[in-house]
Amino acid sequence: MSEPGALVSVPTGGFMLPELREPVRIIGARRFDFDRQVAVMAIVNRTPDSFYDQGANFALDDAVRASLRAVEEGADWVDIGGVPFAPGAPLAADDELARVLPVVERVAAASDVVISVDTFHAAVAERVIAAGAAVVNDTTGVSDPEMLRVVADSDATLVIVHSLARPRSWFPRPQYGDIAREVREFLQQRVEAALDAGIPESRIVIDPGHDLNKNTLHSLELTRRLGEITAIGLPTMVALSNKDFIGETLDAPKQERLEGSLAAAVLCIAQGARIVRVHQVHQTVAAVRITEAVLGFREPAYLKHNMGDRNE
Repeated sequence: MSEPGALVSVPTGGFMLPELREPVRIIGARRFDFDRQVAVMAIVNRTPDSFYDQGANFALDDAVRASLRAVEEGADWVDIGGVPFAPGAPLAADDELARVLPVVERVAAASDVVISVDTFHAAVAERVIAAGAAVVNDTTGVSDPEMLRVVADSDATLVIVHSLARPRSWFPRPQYGDIAREVREFLQQRVEAALDAGIPESRIVIDPGHDLNKNTLHSLELTRRLGEITAIGLPTMVALSNKDFIGETLDAPKQERLEGSLAAAVLCIAQGARIVRVHQVHQTVAAVRITEAVLGFREPAYLKHNMGDRNE
């Protein structure tokens, strides 16, 4: 892999963005050109204790409805989770599978949306890929030694996320000498391992893991220096939505963090992030589309203002 630092100017000339080595991706039934677009990933957690919705989508029908509603609101991906990242009692792979597999099956039957499953269990990943999931979102930095083999033997994309703790375990008072450098090095090492296992670059996405074993100051600095992560040259996902670093910065409870989440997302996109993982899809899609237009990636939906003989 090349060293980070390769930058190119986007068409507007006002922003410097990292060059992606393989920007065009076929993920599931959809095609993405990450040189020209940003994907919105909707979060649907089928857990009784999820971070944000506190179990609102735990019932199967509710989880399926939430997934399809996100598609209607413009989501490109739906990320289905059965286990929270937060420390807690482990959930057996079979129990996790019982939560996520029926959602994958029903959403795959109803839509061509990209289906991602948030799991660190290789056994779960193998079954959901067979059922129609096109992405495995591993928030533990690939802690299961079988995960790379499972993904390599499939057509699925792997999201490699930075985190330091063992799954569902405590990691008190995380400390970093240089947060951006250490996260970048961790991701590069995990990417090399994925390549060695036979997963091509065209099926790898990276995520610096905001708030995962990081305090608010760490997450703010990662946001400020995200260009050092995106310069790795692979599509970068950011999962910022309603996180604690936003709440602590704004002194805002979880249900009042939308504006902060959108501001952080826009800053990350302007530094090269190409996938945003979010709870509020409709509002995020609007913020992403205007950011794409400012960056020169897309044309306005229509032109009318000051375009004729009269100012309408």
